[in-house]
Amino acid sequence: MKWNKSIVSVVASSMLISMLAACGGNGGGAGADKGTPDKAAANSDNEPANLVVYSNSGDSPESWNERFGNALKEKFPNYNIKYIQKQSNYGIKELLTSGETIDIYWDSIGGFASGLLDNGLEYDMTDLVKKHQIDLSKIEPSVADSIKQISKDKIYGIPVFNNNMVLYYNKDIFDKFGVPYPKDGMTWTEANKLAQQLTRVDGKTYIGLSSSQTHMLPMNQLSIPFVDAATDKPTIFTNEKWREYFETVFVGPSKAQGYVEYMKELKDAIPYRNEFLKEKNVAMFAWLSSIVFVFPEEFQSMNWDMVSLPTFDSLPKVGSQAYPTYFTVTSMSKQRDQAMNVIKYLISEEHQTKLSKIGMMPVLDNDAVKKVYGQESIFKGKNFGASFYNKFAPIPEKSRYDSLMLTPYAKAVPKIILTGDYNTVFRATEEDTMKKIADAKK
Repeated sequence: MKWNKSIVSVVASSMLISMLAACGGNGGGAGADKGTPDKAAANSDNEPANLVVYSNSGDSPESWNERFGNALKEKFPNYNIKYIQKQSNYGIKELLTSGETIDIYWDSIGGFASGLLDNGLEYDMTDLVKKHQIDLSKIEPSVADSIKQISKDKIYGIPVFNNNMVLYYNKDIFDKFGVPYPKDGMTWTEANKLAQQLTRVDGKTYIGLSSSQTHMLPMNQLSIPFVDAATDKPTIFTNEKWREYFETVFVGPSKAQGYVEYMKELKDAIPYRNEFLKEKNVAMFAWLSSIVFVFPEEFQSMNWDMVSLPTFDSLPKVGSQAYPTYFTVTSMSKQRDQAMNVIKYLISEEHQTKLSKIGMMPVLDNDAVKKVYGQESIFKGKNFGASFYNKFAPIPEKSRYDSLMLTPYAKAVPKIILTGDYNTVFRATEEDTMKKIADAKK
């Protein structure tokens, strides 16, 4: 199946919204014409079921239970739901070879399609969505649109939680140098000027602004795809928007005196996680909105807060792309109604509110659900609203080769900063990634 050839366009988006509205239970859905849900769907939550859940994400059972497992046990006491964690030496192929049946597969947008399609687990959920009266039109529009990137006329996954990029800052560094804190709504131009005031040597080197390039690149605000879907070729050399993106986001902060010298101390790397969380000498760091819950102890040791991701002057109030995680009923499952009940509950307002409260970004386009984001987490009181300040940038078409592009594209960042030679670096990156795609096709 050549999934990455589908075209995401305004027309396709309009068709998607119409189709999703038809799938909903608020008038116009197939089930809504009957007045009551399908009988089998209504009864399936009471029938015993043995369901296996798997993800290539490698999330721990403890994490699974905290976010989903415990709530599902309470909601469906007759369901025996087994979550299998990916191991370094025992992944999805080994699991399937052993004869295990996977009923529900989930992963983030970056790896979902390849994990699903490469293992023959794809199942068109369109009829299940109608049968169970799932109203996907309640999901944030850009996230809902992304469903159609695997197939323009089939539903292979349902987004359950989301992610985006924000700007974290170390308040102690700002206080030390008497510089005003960053604010929601800043542009990259403003952020880079602010960074100039904070990149200095005072006992040790301080850096004003840096970013996690491995997250910024795939979620870039200019909606540049990693791979051209029409040619299966990397875009790093041919798409001129990459130069604008690198210049604004990565090169801009590096123009402050002392930045490049500090990179050389880091063996030609840009300041990253350790410099921000452990060394505490990076004033502002663009990173995932959820990352505070990945490194809670490190963040607890810092006097920090967050603001919205700075925006491009040409794209006011447009933040990063959304980075949703999808759940799907697989082609292997013999208990698809029960598996769909699980997914339907996970996107219910009840559970989305629970997720939002503990700091998982909801997918529902619901102000009440967004308002409680992070309010029952250990970081209650932080500016979690920053995650919703900007609009999401449109998600470009994803390729099954995107994961192969990430490391080479990220390695281009320090090379561009240190040399300024876009043509040479981008051309070399293109050649490297074209080989990776060719090898993958073999």
